[in-house]
Amino acid sequence: MPFKTISVIGLGYIGLPTAAMFASRKINVIGVDINQHAVDTINRGEIHIVEPELDAIVSRAVASGHLKAVTTPEPADAFLIAVPTPFKEEYQPDLTYIESACHAIAPVLKKGDLIILESTSPVGTTEQMAQWLSAARPDLSFPQTHGEDADINLAHCPERVLPGHVVRELVANDRVIGGMTPKCSARCVDLYRIFVEGECIITNARTAEMAKLTENSSRDVSIAFANELSLICDKLDIDVWELISLANRHPRVNILQPGPGVGGHCIAVDPWFIVSKTPEEARLIRTAREVNDSKPEWVIGKIKTTITDFLLANPQRNAADIKLACFGLAFKPDIDDLRESPAMAITSALTKELPVQVLVVEPNIESLPAALVNRVELIETDTALNIADIIVLLVDHKEFKLLDKALLQNKLLVDTKGIWR
Repeated sequence: MPFKTISVIGLGYIGLPTAAMFASRKINVIGVDINQHAVDTINRGEIHIVEPELDAIVSRAVASGHLKAVTTPEPADAFLIAVPTPFKEEYQPDLTYIESACHAIAPVLKKGDLIILESTSPVGTTEQMAQWLSAARPDLSFPQTHGEDADINLAHCPERVLPGHVVRELVANDRVIGGMTPKCSARCVDLYRIFVEGECIITNARTAEMAKLTENSSRDVSIAFANELSLICDKLDIDVWELISLANRHPRVNILQPGPGVGGHCIAVDPWFIVSKTPEEARLIRTAREVNDSKPEWVIGKIKTTITDFLLANPQRNAADIKLACFGLAFKPDIDDLRESPAMAITSALTKELPVQVLVVEPNIESLPAALVNRVELIETDTALNIADIIVLLVDHKEFKLLDKALLQNKLLVDTKGIWR
């Protein structure tokens, strides 16, 4: 059965690029988002996020009539759900957005529709989604009760893309397809084959859910090892970046680089989904999360020590006079995404805990997030280099890597990424 119309629920960093890729293949795509600003922006042929190449694709798709955005779901042949999956207190998964998406699309479902959950989710979420939909539409049959004969097919296919490279990776990367039945998986493969050039590997829904969690937990454990090394080396007066470069000369060693913590909506969140389901077994995964979650506080301690050193060296100055510039707010280099960003957490904490004047340099945003408005000043790099007494490097954006180090000679530095050593 061909897919004439595809609906993408959630037009954020994953949903909008996915919708645009389908639309670029001359498929009619209806994007759905509760954010009226996002909907209006997309319908003008513009984008509300920063992602290379995406603006041109969206502009063409809207102009050709293959992409439109709405706030209320409309009938389609396939529905892709790409909404947030944060966690609540005690790191328990919050599936509110997925449940809301299910209730939103339920009224427009018809026999033969395919529903794919792309949101990274705890194991069992696809089955839970089927239960919600079944309760909302008892006139339709679903895989948990009717198997291959179900009216509605459901599958899980987690996104696996790198911010800043989403357009390329959506096409090139392999996809893990986890249907609730073999027919669900096969139809899911047919859908993604519209634009995906990577391999589509079929498994079941639970394994597909766990695959994404495993990928990000593996990264989290590796980063935690690097971050823990940085704490050890600091105590032993060893350059951790030199140490890692030497250790990585071993042909079977590949240690990652330490930093101020771990951010984003994936690596900083997904491991807790495993821990929530298997708290007794996921001991290493939990410890890695705790190591990485504690790193921002350690960085704040280093900044406080640097301020003390500055005041000792400049007894005529007081803390309120000190200008401290934080370089970077995003959760990783060269993007505008501030979600779960350790740089954001550190900057915010500094404004609350210290009397110094906090300045921010973030070349990928045009205005401060609400959490920092009236608390810090967003300035250009040159201004920061001229007026700041202390510079804290939190994100290794390309602009910061290219800085002439001579401009930093008379500054006190806290370099959490090792690029100005």
